[in-house]
Amino acid sequence: MNIIETYIKGLLIIEPRIFSDDRGYFYESYNKSKFTEAGIPVDFIQDNQSFSHKGAVRGLHGQANPFAQGKLVRVISGRALDVALDIRKDSPTFGKHFSVELSGDNKLQLWIPAGFLHGFSTLEDNTIFTYKVNNYYDKASEIGVLWNDPALGIDWGVAPEDALLSPKDEILPDFKSFTSPF
Repeated sequence: MNIIETYIKGLLIIEPRIFSDDRGYFYESYNKSKFTEAGIPVDFIQDNQSFSHKGAVRGLHGQANPFAQGKLVRVISGRALDVALDIRKDSPTFGKHFSVELSGDNKLQLWIPAGFLHGFSTLEDNTIFTYKVNNYYDKASEIGVLWNDPALGIDWGVAPEDALLSPKDEILPDFKSFTSPF
C-alpha cells in the first residue's frame, strides 16, 4: 500500500498493491496497522455504498461535530471524480479543493479527514461508490455547500445542465454564506 500526500494537509491518496494473475486480482483495501503507521489512527464504524448513473453529482456534504466524519472512499466499478473541500478555518488551504478520479480500474482510494466537505460526480453509468466512515450519520449535523458555486472553481467533469442532483443539493448555500464549524 502506497500512501500519497496531496497539497492539502491530511488529505491522502491510498494506492493499493494489486496482485494480478490469470484468475483476476486481489488487493488489500484497508489495513489498520498500515493506516496507523501512516498517521491515520482511525476506527471505522460504518460502510456506505451508492449506485449512480452517469452525470450524478453528490455533494458537497459533511457533518458538524460531534458527528463529523473521516471517510475512506473508493469506486468499486465505474468512474467518479471525487472532490474534497477544506473547511478548516485555521488551515492554509481553507476554501481550497482537491479532486482525483477514482475508478474500478485504478483502485485508488482517498482518505478525507473530518474538516472537509465531500462530493463526487459520476463519469460512467453504473458507478458503485463506497465509503468507510468513522462516525455515525446524524441528520441534524448535516452541513454543505452548493456544488457549482463559481467561487470554488470546481470542474466536476459534468456540464451543469447535465448534472443529476438531489433536491437537497440544489438548495445548499454558496461558500460565501457558509459558516464552517471547524
